[in-house]
Amino acid sequence: MPVNYTTPSPSELLPVPGVRLGVAEAGIRKPNRRDLTLIELDDGSRVSGVFTLNRFCAAPVQVCRDHLAGGHIRALVINTGVANAGTGEPGLANARATCAAVARMLEIAPGQVLPFSTGVILEPLPVDRLIAGLPAAQESLAAQGWHAAAHAIMTTDTVAKAVSRSVEVGGRTVTLTGMSKGAGMIKPNMATMLGFIATDACISQNLLDRLAKEAADLSFNSITIDGDTSTNDSFILIATGQADNPEIVDPASQAWKDFSAAVVDVAVRLAQAIVRDGEGATKFMTVAVEGGKSRDECRKVAYAIGHSPLVKTAFFASDPNLGRILAAIGYAGIDDLETSRLRVWLGNADESVLVAELGGRAQSYREEDGARVMAGAEITIRVDLARGSETATVWTCDFSYDYVKINADYRS
Repeated sequence: MPVNYTTPSPSELLPVPGVRLGVAEAGIRKPNRRDLTLIELDDGSRVSGVFTLNRFCAAPVQVCRDHLAGGHIRALVINTGVANAGTGEPGLANARATCAAVARMLEIAPGQVLPFSTGVILEPLPVDRLIAGLPAAQESLAAQGWHAAAHAIMTTDTVAKAVSRSVEVGGRTVTLTGMSKGAGMIKPNMATMLGFIATDACISQNLLDRLAKEAADLSFNSITIDGDTSTNDSFILIATGQADNPEIVDPASQAWKDFSAAVVDVAVRLAQAIVRDGEGATKFMTVAVEGGKSRDECRKVAYAIGHSPLVKTAFFASDPNLGRILAAIGYAGIDDLETSRLRVWLGNADESVLVAELGGRAQSYREEDGARVMAGAEITIRVDLARGSETATVWTCDFSYDYVKINADYRS
């Protein structure tokens, strides 16, 4: 079960004017499950995306990049079960055939369709079954379709992940709703995750592109479960422009500050939901690093801790073998780090315990204090590098026995 996360009810997910979602059972990999999602956008919608940096990126990622460069996107199609990655030219042909089928059905151009796939790598996409399922997905298109779609994009997820909120922008109420999927193969440079956020705000394409990158960096690029960067990771930000707010064009404006903060908040909640539902996770861990010379070096330290199997297994066992944290900080890649100056705390909602200072164990630290904090479901590791004013935060989870079981049985 996920750590302190419950899927919102259908009534809690706000429809976004200009966006309709439909799902279907296409039998992509397994029968009797919703595995195909269609999203239709009103004409005039603006779309931006951020994608995996894995050099073996999937066919749909390559097609998405090409189609986004042309602009004027009107539809998204998402399948689960088969990733269409490591499939060469036939995979590209299948991704393009998917776009062509959606385009014929919706009477738009193939270049106005973005395809997304998630699931098993190195297997051919059963494109005929996918295309056969499209009419049912179209028939179910509805503005209230977020809850069903959030379930239909799941793979090893145990719960659907979705968030809604509204915010005042330029004197108008703007709606944001998003969904994500992911539970394993999660690491930055897009973490196997898909994320989609739609809003009815009116915003320029330039600022939408900027916001997609900034939101991804502060959310989906700030999580890790197992350190594996997937082939299919995608984050899409959609703005339909139907809120009738004055168009956001100035990054110095209050409207930009209010709106960008809301988008980042939704993205962070979706990203954290992925970590809370990490494969086999029993604990949600925040790694907060402060006092760095640059944000980059703070991120290096945070990820060294968050990626470490030794740290993650110790937290699963609630074993205060906290020297593993110091070791991770030491190999993070800061060559001139003065270890005698840094401090490390372990904390939860109830208390914070100083673990290390002056290059070693804090004089006040008692192992029973560390064990008590580690027994909780939500834990913060805080590190002060004492060499500057920059900060970075990464979210991760523990490694349990179930992580191995889930991945050993993934294709069965």
